[in-house]
Amino acid sequence: MIQTNWVKDELKKINPELDIEIVPMSTKGDKILDVALSKIGEKSLFTKELELALEARKVDVVVHSLKDLPTVLPDGMVIGAICEREDPSDAVVMKEEHRGKILHCLPAGSIVGTSSLRRTAQLQRRYPQLQFRSVRGNLNTRLRKLDQGGGEADFAAIVLAVAGVTRMGWADRISAILPPEDCMHAVGQGALAVECRADDMPILRLVSALSHRETKLGCVAERAFLRQLEGGCSVPVAARTRLHRHVLHLTGGVWSLDGTQEVRRTLAVPLPGHGGGDGDSNGAGDTKNGAAEKNGAEPAAKRRRTMSAGGERHFVGVWAPHEEHEELEVAEKLGIDVALMLLGMGAKPILDAAKAANTAPAPNDPPRPANAEGAGACPVAAGGAIPTAAAAVGATE
Repeated sequence: MIQTNWVKDELKKINPELDIEIVPMSTKGDKILDVALSKIGEKSLFTKELELALEARKVDVVVHSLKDLPTVLPDGMVIGAICEREDPSDAVVMKEEHRGKILHCLPAGSIVGTSSLRRTAQLQRRYPQLQFRSVRGNLNTRLRKLDQGGGEADFAAIVLAVAGVTRMGWADRISAILPPEDCMHAVGQGALAVECRADDMPILRLVSALSHRETKLGCVAERAFLRQLEGGCSVPVAARTRLHRHVLHLTGGVWSLDGTQEVRRTLAVPLPGHGGGDGDSNGAGDTKNGAAEKNGAEPAAKRRRTMSAGGERHFVGVWAPHEEHEELEVAEKLGIDVALMLLGMGAKPILDAAKAANTAPAPNDPPRPANAEGAGACPVAAGGAIPTAAAAVGATE
């Protein structure tokens, strides 16, 4: 709800006469709290209910945590805006007796909770003396399990997204922020996405003012990277982007579930109109036009045919006005190129093994729902001369 209220306030700044209604919603991802996310096995766990409301025109926009949105959206849906990213890092929140410590200072065998395979794989590699266990629930629930016990384990610490903790006003609980050398963040982490109907141009034009250029470029590159790998919450995949002096940098990584195998690569590419990209920071790779096609990616001409119902181009589900297309195509291709390099370095068997391990429930897990898809959210409706607009918020870590 905090995310949706922020979007509502920003839209009101753009057009004070808008009549905006927030429609609270919950999703199956919010309700299934006793099964690890990786074991549920659905791509739209935190989005489906919201998108059904959007399709039925019960709401006009839906607000999500971008990391909850699959890289392939349902027909007729696009991301109309990606708002300025908050800190995408992960944070360590310690139990009171360990307050002020860092993970390295915890006693050997201490249990650290996280809902993410991505975090578990990277942190097991960095801190093999610790145990990492699944912890589910909203932020309130996870913090209660840490503070009071009685959860899945006696946690010494839990790992959460900095953005989620900060939005809730609990930044003082953060003991440490994990550097990317310890734990790279999830694709899209820290950013809000505003999903709309692809044919609703008045709403798309309205919400596009909320987009943040640097965040959009980075997130398009990250989403293209994830889509090319065919990754999701059942595999440990992470990314990191930064824009520096008109050069977009992307680091992508893939890990085995136990963290013993790692494939990581960084590429950089200059944005249109600016020369002199840094190239491959690891000494290999080709970011020139045509490199992705040579390695099996979709040809550029085919990618350009990714259109919304109204004939507008979009990039990994992200709609943009025409003047942004050239930059976003470069960002999308960068993500594809990094993914192809990882696949060429042996990432595919690692990904396949992780997916296979999560195909069936663990012995003590309850049966999976037949269709465990969904999204936590709150639709925001804007009236007046603009059709009613609604936004829904996905669960945050």
